[in-house]
Amino acid sequence: MRRVEIYDTTLRDGAQAEDISLSLDDKVSIVSKLDQLGVHFIEAGWPGANPKDDKLFARLRQMHPKNATILAFCSTCRPGQTPENDRLIKAVLNARPQGVTIFGKTWDIHVSGQGGLGCTLEENVRMIRDTVAFLKTHYPMVIFDAEHFFDGFRANSEYALAAVKAASLGGADRVVLCDTNGGSLPDYIAATVGRVKATITSPIGIHCHNDSELAVANSLSAVQAGAVQVHGTINGVGERCGNANLCSIIPTLSLKLGCETIPRENLGMLSEISRFFDDIANLSHDKHQPYVGEAAFAHKGGVHVSAVMGDPSTYEHIDPSLVGNQRKVLVSEHSGKSNIIYKAREFNIDLSRDDATAAEIVKSIKDLEDCGFQFEGADASLELLMKKAMGEHMRFFKLKGFRVNTERRSDDTDPVSEATIMIEVDGNVEHTAALGNGPVNALDRALRKALSKFYPSIEEVQLLDYKVRVISSRKGTESVVRVLIESGDRKDHWSTVGVSSNILEASWMALVDSMDYKLYKDSMKARARHKNR
Repeated sequence: MRRVEIYDTTLRDGAQAEDISLSLDDKVSIVSKLDQLGVHFIEAGWPGANPKDDKLFARLRQMHPKNATILAFCSTCRPGQTPENDRLIKAVLNARPQGVTIFGKTWDIHVSGQGGLGCTLEENVRMIRDTVAFLKTHYPMVIFDAEHFFDGFRANSEYALAAVKAASLGGADRVVLCDTNGGSLPDYIAATVGRVKATITSPIGIHCHNDSELAVANSLSAVQAGAVQVHGTINGVGERCGNANLCSIIPTLSLKLGCETIPRENLGMLSEISRFFDDIANLSHDKHQPYVGEAAFAHKGGVHVSAVMGDPSTYEHIDPSLVGNQRKVLVSEHSGKSNIIYKAREFNIDLSRDDATAAEIVKSIKDLEDCGFQFEGADASLELLMKKAMGEHMRFFKLKGFRVNTERRSDDTDPVSEATIMIEVDGNVEHTAALGNGPVNALDRALRKALSKFYPSIEEVQLLDYKVRVISSRKGTESVVRVLIESGDRKDHWSTVGVSSNILEASWMALVDSMDYKLYKDSMKARARHKNR
Protein backbone atom coordinates (compact mmCIF):
# COMPACT_ATOMS: atom_id res chain seq x y z
CA MET A 1 0.00 0.00 0.00
CA ARG A 2 1.44 3.36 -1.03
CA ARG A 3 2.06 5.83 1.81
CA VAL A 4 1.11 9.50 1.38
CA GLU A 5 2.17 11.97 4.07
CA ILE A 6 -0.45 14.42 5.36
CA TYR A 7 0.92 17.89 6.03
CA ASP A 8 -1.38 20.32 7.84
CA THR A 9 -0.88 24.07 7.48
CA THR A 10 -4.11 25.24 9.14
CA LEU A 11 -2.27 27.26 11.77
CA ARG A 12 -0.17 29.18 9.26
CA ASP A 13 -1.65 29.21 5.77
CA GLY A 14 -5.19 28.54 7.00
CA ALA A 15 -5.01 31.29 9.63
CA GLN A 16 -4.40 33.81 6.84
CA ALA A 17 -8.06 33.46 5.82
CA GLU A 18 -10.41 36.38 6.22
CA ASP A 19 -12.52 36.21 9.42
CA ILE A 20 -10.11 33.84 11.21
CA SER A 21 -8.23 34.96 14.29
CA LEU A 22 -6.92 32.23 16.56
CA SER A 23 -5.71 32.77 20.11
CA LEU A 24 -2.64 31.04 21.52
CA ASP A 25 -4.84 28.56 23.39
CA ASP A 26 -6.86 27.95 20.22
CA LYS A 27 -3.70 27.03 18.35
CA VAL A 28 -2.51 24.68 21.07
CA SER A 29 -5.91 22.93 21.07
CA ILE A 30 -5.82 22.55 17.28
CA VAL A 31 -2.32 21.04 17.40
CA SER A 32 -3.53 18.54 19.99
CA LYS A 33 -6.52 17.54 17.83
CA LEU A 34 -4.41 17.22 14.68
CA ASP A 35 -1.93 15.03 16.53
CA GLN A 36 -4.81 12.80 17.71
CA LEU A 37 -6.04 12.59 14.12
CA GLY A 38 -2.65 11.26 13.10
CA VAL A 39 -1.40 13.78 10.55
CA HIS A 40 2.31 13.43 9.87
CA PHE A 41 3.36 17.09 9.88
CA ILE A 42 1.93 20.22 11.51
CA GLU A 43 3.19 23.56 10.32
CA ALA A 44 2.73 25.61 13.47
CA GLY A 45 3.79 29.08 12.31
CA TRP A 46 6.61 31.47 11.48
CA PRO A 47 8.94 32.17 14.42
CA GLY A 48 9.99 35.79 14.59
CA ALA A 49 7.02 36.95 12.50
CA ASN A 50 4.85 37.76 15.53
CA PRO A 51 4.94 37.29 19.33
CA LYS A 52 2.05 34.78 19.30
CA ASP A 53 3.95 32.31 17.13
CA ASP A 54 7.03 32.63 19.36
CA LYS A 55 4.88 31.81 22.40
CA LEU A 56 3.26 28.92 20.52
CA PHE A 57 6.58 27.20 19.85
CA ALA A 58 7.50 27.62 23.51
CA ARG A 59 4.24 25.88 24.48
CA LEU A 60 4.66 23.15 21.88
CA ARG A 61 8.09 22.21 23.19
CA GLN A 62 6.30 21.02 26.34
CA MET A 63 3.60 19.01 24.52
CA HIS A 64 5.55 16.07 23.00
CA PRO A 65 3.11 15.11 20.18
CA LYS A 66 2.72 11.38 19.65
CA ASN A 67 2.14 11.27 15.89
CA ALA A 68 3.00 14.60 14.26
CA THR A 69 6.28 16.34 13.58
CA ILE A 70 6.03 20.05 14.48
CA LEU A 71 7.52 22.29 11.81
CA ALA A 72 8.41 25.97 11.67
CA PHE A 73 7.90 27.99 8.50
CA CYS A 74 10.38 30.52 7.13
CA SER A 75 11.75 32.06 3.95
CA THR A 76 15.19 31.48 2.52
CA CYS A 77 17.92 33.85 3.63
CA ARG A 78 17.78 37.30 2.07
CA PRO A 79 19.84 38.45 -0.94
CA GLY A 80 23.46 39.08 -0.02
CA GLN A 81 23.07 37.23 3.31
CA THR A 82 24.30 33.86 4.48
CA PRO A 83 21.80 31.67 6.35
CA GLU A 84 23.82 31.62 9.57
CA ASN A 85 23.70 35.44 9.74
CA ASP A 86 20.08 35.91 8.67
CA ARG A 87 17.78 37.25 11.39
CA LEU A 88 14.77 35.14 10.34
CA ILE A 89 16.79 31.93 10.19
CA LYS A 90 18.14 32.66 13.68
CA ALA A 91 14.54 33.05 14.93
CA VAL A 92 13.72 29.59 13.59
CA LEU A 93 16.71 28.07 15.37
CA ASN A 94 15.69 29.77 18.61
CA ALA A 95 12.16 28.34 18.34
CA ARG A 96 13.60 24.81 18.37
CA PRO A 97 10.96 23.06 16.22
CA GLN A 98 11.33 19.44 15.15
CA GLY A 99 11.85 20.45 11.53
CA VAL A 100 11.60 23.39 9.14
CA THR A 101 9.76 24.24 5.96
CA ILE A 102 11.31 27.08 4.01
CA PHE A 103 9.87 28.70 0.93
CA GLY A 104 11.74 30.18 -1.98
CA LYS A 105 10.97 31.85 -5.28
CA THR A 106 10.76 29.66 -8.39
CA TRP A 107 9.01 32.09 -10.75
CA ASP A 108 11.56 34.40 -12.33
CA ILE A 109 9.19 37.39 -12.20
CA HIS A 110 9.27 37.15 -8.38
CA VAL A 111 13.06 37.32 -8.39
CA SER A 112 14.16 40.01 -10.80
CA GLY A 113 10.83 41.55 -11.79
CA GLN A 114 9.27 44.71 -10.38
CA GLY A 115 8.38 44.14 -6.74
CA GLY A 116 10.45 40.96 -6.59
CA LEU A 117 13.49 40.10 -4.49
CA GLY A 118 15.65 42.55 -6.43
CA CYS A 119 18.49 40.13 -7.03
CA THR A 120 19.80 38.08 -9.90
CA LEU A 121 18.30 34.71 -10.80
CA GLU A 122 21.62 33.10 -9.90
CA GLU A 123 21.61 34.71 -6.44
CA ASN A 124 18.15 33.33 -5.72
CA VAL A 125 19.29 29.81 -6.64
CA ARG A 126 22.26 30.25 -4.29
CA MET A 127 19.96 31.39 -1.48
CA ILE A 128 17.77 28.29 -1.88
CA ARG A 129 20.67 25.83 -1.95
CA ASP A 130 22.60 27.41 0.94
CA THR A 131 19.57 27.83 3.21
CA VAL A 132 18.48 24.22 2.79
CA ALA A 133 22.02 22.96 3.32
CA PHE A 134 22.49 25.08 6.46
CA LEU A 135 19.21 23.98 8.02
CA LYS A 136 20.02 20.34 7.26
CA THR A 137 22.94 20.62 9.66
CA HIS A 138 20.42 21.41 12.43
CA TYR A 139 17.26 19.43 11.62
CA PRO A 140 16.52 15.92 10.37
CA MET A 141 13.54 17.18 8.32
CA VAL A 142 13.86 20.18 6.01
CA ILE A 143 11.12 20.77 3.44
CA PHE A 144 11.35 23.23 0.56
CA ASP A 145 8.15 24.95 -0.61
CA ALA A 146 8.63 25.94 -4.25
CA GLU A 147 6.41 29.02 -4.21
CA HIS A 148 4.43 29.76 -7.42
CA PHE A 149 6.10 26.75 -9.02
CA PHE A 150 3.41 25.91 -11.56
CA ASP A 151 3.15 29.49 -12.80
CA GLY A 152 6.93 29.72 -12.83
CA PHE A 153 7.27 26.48 -14.77
CA ARG A 154 4.77 27.71 -17.32
CA ALA A 155 6.68 30.99 -17.77
CA ASN A 156 10.25 29.68 -17.61
CA SER A 157 10.52 25.95 -17.06
CA GLU A 158 14.31 25.96 -17.18
CA TYR A 159 14.60 28.40 -14.29
CA ALA A 160 11.86 26.79 -12.20
CA LEU A 161 13.63 23.46 -12.51
CA ALA A 162 16.96 25.08 -11.61
CA ALA A 163 15.39 26.40 -8.38
CA VAL A 164 14.04 23.02 -7.23
CA LYS A 165 17.27 21.30 -8.26
CA ALA A 166 19.12 23.70 -5.94
CA ALA A 167 16.85 22.67 -3.05
CA SER A 168 17.37 19.00 -3.83
CA LEU A 169 21.14 19.42 -4.06
CA GLY A 170 21.08 21.28 -0.74
CA GLY A 171 19.58 18.15 0.84
CA ALA A 172 15.84 18.95 0.99
CA ASP A 173 13.94 15.96 2.37
CA ARG A 174 10.84 16.99 0.38
CA VAL A 175 10.44 19.45 -2.49
CA VAL A 176 6.87 20.73 -2.45
CA LEU A 177 5.45 22.20 -5.64
CA CYS A 178 3.05 25.05 -4.90
CA ASP A 179 0.10 26.19 -7.00
CA THR A 180 0.14 29.43 -5.04
CA ASN A 181 -2.29 31.35 -7.27
CA GLY A 182 -4.63 28.36 -7.51
CA GLY A 183 -5.08 28.71 -11.25
CA SER A 184 -3.73 25.42 -12.59
CA LEU A 185 -5.72 22.49 -13.95
CA PRO A 186 -5.33 18.80 -12.96
CA ASP A 187 -3.79 17.63 -16.26
CA TYR A 188 -1.12 20.33 -16.11
CA ILE A 189 -0.42 19.56 -12.44
CA ALA A 190 0.06 15.86 -13.18
CA ALA A 191 2.30 16.43 -16.20
CA THR A 192 4.46 18.94 -14.35
CA VAL A 193 4.86 16.72 -11.29
CA GLY A 194 5.98 13.93 -13.60
CA ARG A 195 8.55 16.22 -15.23
CA VAL A 196 9.98 17.32 -11.86
CA LYS A 197 10.00 13.76 -10.51
CA ALA A 198 12.23 12.75 -13.43
CA THR A 199 14.57 15.68 -12.76
CA ILE A 200 15.34 15.68 -9.01
CA THR A 201 16.05 13.00 -6.42
CA SER A 202 14.13 14.52 -3.49
CA PRO A 203 10.59 13.17 -2.94
CA ILE A 204 7.89 15.54 -4.17
CA GLY A 205 5.01 17.14 -2.31
CA ILE A 206 2.03 19.22 -3.48
CA HIS A 207 0.57 22.44 -2.05
CA CYS A 208 -2.56 23.75 -3.82
CA HIS A 209 -4.81 26.76 -3.39
CA ASN A 210 -8.46 26.71 -4.33
CA ASP A 211 -8.95 29.78 -6.52
CA SER A 212 -10.30 27.63 -9.38
CA GLU A 213 -12.21 25.24 -7.05
CA LEU A 214 -9.66 22.57 -7.98
CA ALA A 215 -7.33 22.36 -4.98
CA VAL A 216 -8.52 18.86 -3.99
CA ALA A 217 -8.56 17.60 -7.59
CA ASN A 218 -5.11 19.07 -8.26
CA SER A 219 -3.71 17.50 -5.08
CA LEU A 220 -5.07 14.08 -6.04
CA SER A 221 -3.68 14.43 -9.57
CA ALA A 222 -0.26 15.23 -8.11
CA VAL A 223 -0.38 12.12 -5.91
CA GLN A 224 -1.34 9.96 -8.86
CA ALA A 225 1.64 11.45 -10.73
CA GLY A 226 4.04 10.57 -7.92
CA ALA A 227 3.79 13.13 -5.10
CA VAL A 228 4.31 11.57 -1.67
CA GLN A 229 3.21 14.48 0.53
CA VAL A 230 0.01 16.56 0.43
CA HIS A 231 -0.39 19.96 2.07
CA GLY A 232 -3.78 21.29 3.11
CA THR A 233 -5.95 22.70 5.87
CA ILE A 234 -8.95 21.59 7.91
CA ASN A 235 -12.12 22.51 5.98
CA GLY A 236 -9.95 24.05 3.26
CA VAL A 237 -9.61 27.40 5.05
CA GLY A 238 -7.00 29.79 3.76
CA GLU A 239 -6.27 33.07 2.05
CA ARG A 240 -8.60 34.20 -0.74
CA CYS A 241 -10.57 31.09 -1.76
CA GLY A 242 -8.75 28.77 0.63
CA ASN A 243 -6.39 25.79 0.48
CA ALA A 244 -6.79 22.14 -0.38
CA ASN A 245 -9.31 20.62 2.04
CA LEU A 246 -7.78 17.80 4.09
CA CYS A 247 -11.25 16.68 5.19
CA SER A 248 -11.84 15.65 1.57
CA ILE A 249 -8.31 14.69 0.57
CA ILE A 250 -7.66 12.26 3.43
CA PRO A 251 -10.74 10.04 2.93
CA THR A 252 -10.41 10.11 -0.85
CA LEU A 253 -6.79 8.97 -0.66
CA SER A 254 -7.56 6.36 1.98
CA LEU A 255 -10.89 4.97 0.80
CA LYS A 256 -10.75 5.44 -2.95
CA LEU A 257 -7.10 5.43 -3.98
CA GLY A 258 -6.04 2.81 -1.47
CA CYS A 259 -3.28 4.96 0.05
CA GLU A 260 -1.99 4.80 3.59
CA THR A 261 -2.52 8.23 5.19
CA ILE A 262 -3.64 8.68 8.78
CA PRO A 263 -4.40 5.48 10.74
CA ARG A 264 -7.51 3.88 9.23
CA GLU A 265 -9.29 3.80 12.58
CA ASN A 266 -8.85 7.59 12.89
CA LEU A 267 -10.85 8.40 9.76
CA GLY A 268 -13.92 8.45 11.97
CA MET A 269 -12.55 11.58 13.66
CA LEU A 270 -12.78 13.68 10.49
CA SER A 271 -16.35 14.95 11.02
CA GLU A 272 -15.57 15.74 14.64
CA ILE A 273 -12.39 17.68 13.88
CA SER A 274 -14.12 19.57 11.04
CA ARG A 275 -16.81 20.83 13.42
CA PHE A 276 -14.26 21.36 16.20
CA PHE A 277 -12.23 23.74 14.05
CA ASP A 278 -15.28 25.72 12.96
CA ASP A 279 -16.40 26.04 16.57
CA ILE A 280 -13.00 27.17 17.82
CA ALA A 281 -12.60 29.62 14.89
CA ASN A 282 -16.18 30.88 15.38
CA LEU A 283 -17.19 29.94 11.83
CA SER A 284 -20.52 28.60 10.59
CA HIS A 285 -20.13 24.96 9.63
CA ASP A 286 -20.76 24.26 5.94
CA LYS A 287 -23.43 21.57 6.11
CA HIS A 288 -22.94 20.79 2.41
CA GLN A 289 -19.22 20.08 2.72
CA PRO A 290 -18.31 16.68 1.21
CA TYR A 291 -17.73 13.78 3.61
CA VAL A 292 -18.08 15.76 6.87
CA GLY A 293 -21.01 18.17 6.33
CA GLU A 294 -24.32 17.50 8.06
CA ALA A 295 -26.00 17.27 4.65
CA ALA A 296 -23.29 15.15 3.02
CA PHE A 297 -25.44 12.01 3.42
CA ALA A 298 -28.88 13.66 3.63
CA HIS A 299 -31.71 12.32 1.47
CA LYS A 300 -34.97 14.10 0.69
CA GLY A 301 -36.43 12.62 -2.51
CA GLY A 302 -38.76 9.70 -1.89
CA VAL A 303 -37.17 7.58 -4.64
CA HIS A 304 -33.73 8.16 -3.11
CA VAL A 305 -34.86 7.20 0.39
CA SER A 306 -36.62 4.09 -0.84
CA ALA A 307 -33.43 2.98 -2.59
CA VAL A 308 -31.19 3.80 0.39
CA MET A 309 -33.40 1.75 2.70
CA GLY A 310 -32.76 -1.25 0.47
CA ASP A 311 -29.11 -0.59 -0.39
CA PRO A 312 -27.34 2.57 0.90
CA SER A 313 -24.72 2.36 -1.86
CA THR A 314 -27.36 3.33 -4.43
CA TYR A 315 -27.13 6.98 -3.31
CA GLU A 316 -24.10 7.08 -0.98
CA HIS A 317 -20.54 6.89 -2.27
CA ILE A 318 -19.21 5.63 1.10
CA ASP A 319 -20.56 4.47 4.44
CA PRO A 320 -20.91 7.78 6.35
CA SER A 321 -19.75 6.17 9.60
CA LEU A 322 -16.27 5.70 8.08
CA VAL A 323 -15.68 9.45 8.43
CA GLY A 324 -17.68 9.88 11.62
CA ASN A 325 -20.79 11.17 9.86
CA GLN A 326 -24.30 9.76 9.68
CA ARG A 327 -27.15 9.28 7.27
CA LYS A 328 -29.93 11.84 7.44
CA VAL A 329 -33.40 11.48 5.94
CA LEU A 330 -35.37 14.69 5.41
CA VAL A 331 -39.12 14.99 5.27
CA SER A 332 -40.64 17.59 2.97
CA GLU A 333 -43.00 18.12 0.04
CA HIS A 334 -40.62 15.92 -2.00
CA SER A 335 -41.06 13.00 0.38
CA GLY A 336 -42.74 9.70 -0.19
CA LYS A 337 -43.81 6.96 2.21
CA SER A 338 -40.21 5.73 2.40
CA ASN A 339 -39.13 8.99 4.03
CA ILE A 340 -41.93 8.78 6.58
CA ILE A 341 -41.20 5.16 7.43
CA TYR A 342 -37.47 5.89 7.81
CA LYS A 343 -38.15 8.85 10.12
CA ALA A 344 -40.70 6.80 12.08
CA ARG A 345 -37.98 4.24 12.77
CA GLU A 346 -35.73 7.02 14.06
CA PHE A 347 -38.53 8.03 16.44
CA ASN A 348 -39.17 4.37 17.46
CA ILE A 349 -42.65 4.59 15.97
CA ASP A 350 -44.12 1.44 14.45
CA LEU A 351 -45.43 2.50 11.05
CA SER A 352 -45.57 -0.27 8.44
CA ARG A 353 -44.92 0.46 4.77
CA ASP A 354 -48.43 -0.58 3.80
CA ASP A 355 -50.12 1.41 6.51
CA ALA A 356 -52.52 3.97 5.05
CA THR A 357 -51.46 6.27 7.86
CA ALA A 358 -48.08 6.76 6.16
CA ALA A 359 -49.82 8.02 3.04
CA GLU A 360 -51.99 10.29 5.19
CA ILE A 361 -48.89 11.73 6.88
CA VAL A 362 -47.23 12.33 3.51
CA LYS A 363 -50.32 14.24 2.32
CA SER A 364 -50.44 16.30 5.52
CA ILE A 365 -46.78 17.25 5.17
CA LYS A 366 -47.18 18.25 1.52
CA ASP A 367 -50.24 20.39 2.41
CA LEU A 368 -48.46 22.04 5.33
CA GLU A 369 -45.30 22.74 3.32
CA ASP A 370 -47.48 24.36 0.68
CA CYS A 371 -48.57 26.74 3.45
CA GLY A 372 -44.95 27.50 4.40
CA PHE A 373 -44.10 24.82 6.97
CA GLN A 374 -40.73 23.10 6.82
CA PHE A 375 -39.96 19.99 8.86
CA GLU A 376 -36.31 19.45 7.87
CA GLY A 377 -35.15 21.33 10.95
CA ALA A 378 -38.12 20.56 13.20
CA ASP A 379 -38.04 16.87 14.07
CA ALA A 380 -40.07 17.35 17.26
CA SER A 381 -43.01 18.89 15.36
CA LEU A 382 -42.76 16.06 12.82
CA GLU A 383 -42.82 13.37 15.49
CA LEU A 384 -45.88 14.96 17.12
CA LEU A 385 -47.59 15.16 13.72
CA MET A 386 -46.99 11.42 13.21
CA LYS A 387 -48.34 10.50 16.64
CA LYS A 388 -51.44 12.66 16.12
CA ALA A 389 -52.09 11.07 12.71
CA MET A 390 -51.90 7.64 14.37
CA GLY A 391 -54.33 8.75 17.10
CA GLU A 392 -51.74 7.99 19.77
CA HIS A 393 -51.06 11.46 21.12
CA MET A 394 -52.93 12.83 24.12
CA ARG A 395 -53.53 16.55 24.59
CA PHE A 396 -51.70 17.76 27.68
CA PHE A 397 -53.35 21.19 27.74
CA LYS A 398 -55.90 23.26 25.87
CA LEU A 399 -55.60 26.95 25.07
CA LYS A 400 -58.53 29.06 26.22
CA GLY A 401 -56.93 32.29 24.99
CA PHE A 402 -53.95 34.62 25.18
CA ARG A 403 -53.29 38.34 24.86
CA VAL A 404 -49.97 40.18 24.43
CA ASN A 405 -49.49 43.89 25.00
CA THR A 406 -46.37 45.94 24.30
CA GLU A 407 -46.07 49.54 25.39
CA ARG A 408 -43.37 52.17 25.60
CA ARG A 409 -44.01 54.61 28.43
CA SER A 410 -41.43 57.26 27.52
CA ASP A 411 -38.70 58.02 24.96
CA ASP A 412 -35.91 57.11 27.36
CA THR A 413 -37.21 53.70 28.45
CA ASP A 414 -37.35 50.32 26.70
CA PRO A 415 -40.70 48.87 25.60
CA VAL A 416 -42.43 46.58 28.10
CA SER A 417 -44.23 43.42 26.96
CA GLU A 418 -46.83 41.54 28.99
CA ALA A 419 -48.56 38.30 28.04
CA THR A 420 -51.76 37.01 29.63
CA ILE A 421 -52.73 33.40 29.03
CA MET A 422 -55.52 31.01 29.97
CA ILE A 423 -55.12 27.25 29.60
CA GLU A 424 -57.14 24.21 30.68
CA VAL A 425 -55.68 20.94 31.99
CA ASP A 426 -58.06 18.09 32.90
CA GLY A 427 -60.92 20.54 33.45
CA ASN A 428 -58.80 22.88 35.59
CA VAL A 429 -58.33 26.41 34.24
CA GLU A 430 -55.19 28.42 34.92
CA HIS A 431 -55.11 32.14 34.13
CA THR A 432 -51.76 33.89 34.50
CA ALA A 433 -49.54 36.65 33.16
CA ALA A 434 -45.84 37.37 32.74
CA LEU A 435 -43.53 40.16 31.62
CA GLY A 436 -40.84 39.54 29.01
CA ASN A 437 -38.09 41.00 26.91
CA GLY A 438 -40.32 41.41 23.86
CA PRO A 439 -43.74 39.87 23.12
CA VAL A 440 -42.48 36.37 22.26
CA ASN A 441 -40.41 36.11 25.44
CA ALA A 442 -43.41 37.31 27.47
CA LEU A 443 -45.63 34.68 25.84
CA ASP A 444 -43.02 31.99 26.49
CA ARG A 445 -42.78 32.93 30.17
CA ALA A 446 -46.53 33.06 30.63
CA LEU A 447 -47.02 29.62 29.06
CA ARG A 448 -44.30 28.07 31.23
CA LYS A 449 -45.74 29.74 34.33
CA ALA A 450 -49.19 28.33 33.63
CA LEU A 451 -48.05 24.83 32.73
CA SER A 452 -45.63 24.44 35.63
CA LYS A 453 -48.60 24.40 38.03
CA PHE A 454 -49.61 21.07 36.49
CA TYR A 455 -46.30 19.82 35.06
CA PRO A 456 -43.30 20.87 37.21
CA SER A 457 -40.81 19.41 34.70
CA ILE A 458 -41.66 22.26 32.31
CA GLU A 459 -39.33 24.42 34.40
CA GLU A 460 -36.43 22.36 33.00
CA VAL A 461 -37.11 23.56 29.46
CA GLN A 462 -34.87 26.27 28.03
CA LEU A 463 -35.32 28.10 24.76
CA LEU A 464 -31.94 27.69 23.05
CA ASP A 465 -32.55 29.37 19.71
CA TYR A 466 -35.29 31.36 17.99
CA LYS A 467 -35.29 32.05 14.25
CA VAL A 468 -37.77 33.89 12.07
CA ARG A 469 -37.82 33.69 8.29
CA VAL A 470 -40.08 35.65 5.97
CA ILE A 471 -41.29 33.06 3.47
CA SER A 472 -42.38 35.55 0.83
CA SER A 473 -41.68 39.26 1.14
CA ARG A 474 -44.03 40.38 -1.64
CA LYS A 475 -46.78 41.25 0.85
CA GLY A 476 -44.43 43.32 3.01
CA THR A 477 -45.44 43.31 6.66
CA GLU A 478 -48.39 41.03 5.84
CA SER A 479 -46.04 38.28 4.62
CA VAL A 480 -46.18 34.77 6.03
CA VAL A 481 -43.35 33.99 8.46
CA ARG A 482 -41.87 30.73 9.64
CA VAL A 483 -40.63 30.45 13.23
CA LEU A 484 -38.16 27.75 14.23
CA ILE A 485 -37.51 27.20 17.93
CA GLU A 486 -34.81 25.01 19.44
CA SER A 487 -35.47 23.95 23.03
CA GLY A 488 -33.73 21.71 25.50
CA ASP A 489 -33.74 20.28 29.00
CA ARG A 490 -31.01 18.65 31.07
CA LYS A 491 -30.76 15.65 28.72
CA ASP A 492 -32.17 16.40 25.26
CA HIS A 493 -32.78 19.17 22.76
CA TRP A 494 -35.45 19.40 20.06
CA SER A 495 -36.75 21.74 17.36
CA THR A 496 -40.28 22.85 16.49
CA VAL A 497 -41.90 25.00 13.81
CA GLY A 498 -44.84 27.38 13.42
CA VAL A 499 -46.13 29.32 10.39
CA SER A 500 -48.54 32.25 10.15
CA SER A 501 -48.90 35.75 8.74
CA ASN A 502 -48.93 36.81 12.41
CA ILE A 503 -45.49 36.40 14.00
CA LEU A 504 -47.01 35.89 17.46
CA GLU A 505 -49.28 33.15 16.19
CA ALA A 506 -46.35 31.42 14.44
CA SER A 507 -44.28 31.74 17.62
CA TRP A 508 -47.17 30.38 19.69
CA MET A 509 -47.48 27.32 17.45
CA ALA A 510 -43.76 26.55 17.78
CA LEU A 511 -43.83 27.18 21.55
CA VAL A 512 -46.84 24.89 22.04
CA ASP A 513 -45.15 22.10 20.09
CA SER A 514 -42.00 22.58 22.16
CA MET A 515 -43.81 22.25 25.50
CA ASP A 516 -46.06 19.49 24.14
CA TYR A 517 -43.01 17.53 22.98
CA LYS A 518 -41.38 17.81 26.42
CA LEU A 519 -44.54 16.49 28.12
CA TYR A 520 -44.92 13.75 25.50
CA LYS A 521 -41.32 12.54 26.03
CA ASP A 522 -41.80 12.64 29.82
CA SER A 523 -44.94 10.51 29.50
CA MET A 524 -43.12 7.99 27.29
CA LYS A 525 -40.31 7.69 29.83
CA ALA A 526 -42.84 7.26 32.65
CA ARG A 527 -44.58 4.47 30.74
CA ALA A 528 -41.27 2.72 30.12
CA ARG A 529 -40.40 2.88 33.83
CA HIS A 530 -43.82 1.52 34.78
CA LYS A 531 -43.52 -1.29 32.24
CA ASN A 532 -40.13 -2.35 33.60
CA ARG A 533 -41.31 -2.63 37.19
